Amino acid sequence: MLISVTYALIFNSVQANTISLSIETTTGLKPAYTGMILAVLTGLVIFGGMTRIAKVASFMVPFMAGAYLLLAFVVTCMNITEIPRVLLMIVTKAFSFDSITGAAIGVALMTGIKRGLFSNEAGMGAVPNAAAAADASHPVKQGLIQAMGVYFDTLFVCTASAMLVLLSPEWMMGSKLTGIALVQKSVAGQLGEWTNFFMTVIVLFFAFSSIIGNYFYGEMNMPFISKSKYAMPIFRVFVVVMVFVGSVASLSLVWDLADLFMALMAIVNLVAIFMLGKYAIAALRDYNAQKRRGILDPIFDPRILPDKKGVHCWPRDEDRRRKAN
Repeated sequence: MLISVTYALIFNSVQANTISLSIETTTGLKPAYTGMILAVLTGLVIFGGMTRIAKVASFMVPFMAGAYLLLAFVVTCMNITEIPRVLLMIVTKAFSFDSITGAAIGVALMTGIKRGLFSNEAGMGAVPNAAAAADASHPVKQGLIQAMGVYFDTLFVCTASAMLVLLSPEWMMGSKLTGIALVQKSVAGQLGEWTNFFMTVIVLFFAFSSIIGNYFYGEMNMPFISKSKYAMPIFRVFVVVMVFVGSVASLSLVWDLADLFMALMAIVNLVAIFMLGKYAIAALRDYNAQKRRGILDPIFDPRILPDKKGVHCWPRDEDRRRKAN
């Protein structure tokens, strides 16, 4: 239930808020109008089965991600002499004597943890919903891929955003802008006003594809909550409503809700990790043992687990072995 509420409702309100702020910064369009358009588009996809919209958004996301990283790389190169100062500032501001005495170090760390958690979803227990759909010969292989995603999100995408902001005069002059509006203003100050439209397009594809993806996370878990034929339509109505509400709500409100539900998910997931840890360790030992024996593509056999209770869905391990041989 937490996944359905957190992703389909709360996180979607954050994404909708990001889109509305970005469009308002670029065009001046009021968030209420953006919210209505987003709500209609979301409803068309999740009610009407208009998967073409979702497919186009998903297709464009890799290109938009590459364009965003390229933009950040260009801005960083333009200010290459400032990079040591910015990196030093990040560390000293987080761990300075003033931060420690003022207890601000805890605030800095918590803010970084919360934003990083939202970015890479590590430890929340939602990503396994997508990872479980992968066709891997061994669960550890997929686990390592998922772990790599955490580093990519944090070290590349988040660092790119930090560089865009911290290398900008807007930030150094004490701008009161926050969120995507600050990022857009920072990029425009470096490369020109044309980037406002460019950034809006990137944000639109990023955030809207995330809205659809978050909805499917919630949809996959709905059958475990209720078997009623009315449950799914009601759930979809709430998703559309929250997309609109997120568009018109304040930035602080949507992020406070996101932080609260992320914490709840993390607590529940940490308990589950503690209970399932022995299975993960056994699988990792089996994977490493096969690699040491020179097996390039290790194959998982559930019988190596200390207790096979709960392992229902691993498909035809014997067939996998025969195919590999």
